[in-house]
Amino acid sequence: MENYDLAIIGSGPGGYVAAIRAAQLNINVVVIEKADLGGVCLNWGCIPTKSLLRTTEIYDFIKDSSKFGIESKSVKISIDKVVKRSRDIAKKLSEGIHYLFKKNNIKLIKANAFLENKNTIKLTSSSGEINTIFAKNIIIATGAGPKNLELLNNNKNFTWNYLNAMVPDNIPDKLGIIGSGAIGIEFACFYNSIGSKVVVFEAKSRILPNEDKEVSSALETLLKAKGIKFQKNAKIKNSEKDGKDIKIFDENTNEGFAFSKILVAVGIKANIEGIGINNTKVNITNGHIDTNFYGQTNVDNIFAIGDVTGGPWLAHKASHEGIRCVEFIAGIKNIEKSREIKENIPSCIYSSPQVASIGITEEQAIKEGKSIKVGKFPLAANGKALTLSESDGFVKTIFDKNTGEILGAHLIGPEVTELINSFAVAMKLEATEEEFFETVFPHPTLSESILESSLDAFKRAIHI
Repeated sequence: MENYDLAIIGSGPGGYVAAIRAAQLNINVVVIEKADLGGVCLNWGCIPTKSLLRTTEIYDFIKDSSKFGIESKSVKISIDKVVKRSRDIAKKLSEGIHYLFKKNNIKLIKANAFLENKNTIKLTSSSGEINTIFAKNIIIATGAGPKNLELLNNNKNFTWNYLNAMVPDNIPDKLGIIGSGAIGIEFACFYNSIGSKVVVFEAKSRILPNEDKEVSSALETLLKAKGIKFQKNAKIKNSEKDGKDIKIFDENTNEGFAFSKILVAVGIKANIEGIGINNTKVNITNGHIDTNFYGQTNVDNIFAIGDVTGGPWLAHKASHEGIRCVEFIAGIKNIEKSREIKENIPSCIYSSPQVASIGITEEQAIKEGKSIKVGKFPLAANGKALTLSESDGFVKTIFDKNTGEILGAHLIGPEVTELINSFAVAMKLEATEEEFFETVFPHPTLSESILESSLDAFKRAIHI
């Protein structure tokens, strides 16, 4: 039986990053992966979807190029080539992880992993070969998969999850999307751009219900202008075949909607089944593995990181947790536990326009009884946004009125998924409004809106 200091089950952004950090710390580590290196994020999530969305960005620019003084001829989408580009990028990055594993002398075993006890893992290869390894420590990084809707099970040929939506054989004439979180909204933008008539169903009273109210309202208005329709406060009660389409019914309005395809984007569930968790006495709460700040479960040598531990379900969170977890296993004790309170994880949605946020919303701050100052700067007053012809949106900043601490930032507009990094660094360093005021932002850039939004919170904005 082979022995390892550390076995990592899963090679997503949590697992592979943890493995590399472990190798750097001279830990004898093995990674067990049943599919492709990189996990869902790299192969079927974060990366390939951004490739698809980049295509539609360019497509929309070409269709609307006359406003830039460019007269273009007819343009069309080749869905096969679009999908191929997306898959090629995912393949290239997966191969890059293979290189990093080789560079760092990380052992990779392609197999299904099953925990027989807290130290022993049974491995079953695709050919059926069975082997067993011993590990002093184990990290579970199995991620999560899409949830299903039972009411659509009788019409599975008409339904997609995000995996199916990334590799379509053709462009559906009419696409229904159930769920208006990041996945639902990103696919709504993609398919609307390439010609589908899109309707998004949301059970709550607004789209992107976890984002700032002003942001979600602004995005809805902008997406409606692009032709996307929304059915809010929706409760889908059943489905039936309707000729070549599938028809679903909203219980609240008793209205029926016919679609070529329906994309189910109602969330994800942790991948904890079939891996032997029950043999380890690891605590599970609401379908997720319980861990402490360092990723340690109630079984002292078993750890868990990433989506399998619950939200927020973000790749960068998983990677951060992976490094912190491995350093703890290695005995590095200079990790300040106070960071648990101060940690703020940026959220990015690659819609058109983009949405990004960090920290708490204005609504949350008020609910928590905080005394706040709120600033907002419209991108319509930003020179760079105007030159891009993408001036819809704003930057909203929330400060603690008494301390000047940044409590949250909420952005909608072009490339705000890049701008949010400035807030992430500032909040990590516990910057106050004065540090923002003293920072020189380059001109002309979108980043100037960060300064202006901060100035506005204290009635000092220059350009509005």
